[in-house]
Amino acid sequence: MQNVILIVHLLLALALIGAVLLQRSEGGGLGMGGGGGAMSQRAAATALGKVTWGLAIAFIATSLTLTVLAAQDASGVSVMDRLSGDAPAAEGDAGSTGTDGIDTDALLPPPSMQDSDTAPDAPLVPRAD
Repeated sequence: MQNVILIVHLLLALALIGAVLLQRSEGGGLGMGGGGGAMSQRAAATALGKVTWGLAIAFIATSLTLTVLAAQDASGVSVMDRLSGDAPAAEGDAGSTGTDGIDTDALLPPPSMQDSDTAPDAPLVPRAD
């Protein structure tokens, strides 16, 4: 369901961009350039203006829906846990934790190939863990 809403959201974004670009320019940015600009009377609503408003309201609705769905999926899960792929540590874990409860062993960089006993002469090659 989230993927369907995301696709609709992207299509709405493209349609909104197109609708805004198709509108007639009011002349002069922010009222500069004579003719009243932003301080003049309100112009009659055109069909393209109404379409733009509709697309904008639908875009905001899909944005809020995607935000609510993402918040439900992420409830109770830390961002760091999702990046590392590990489950949250239990309270009684034997890992070395600091005063704030963070597992300090998980924060250390992985040992290099030169430090291991398996291949002391191997070149140091970067890895993507």
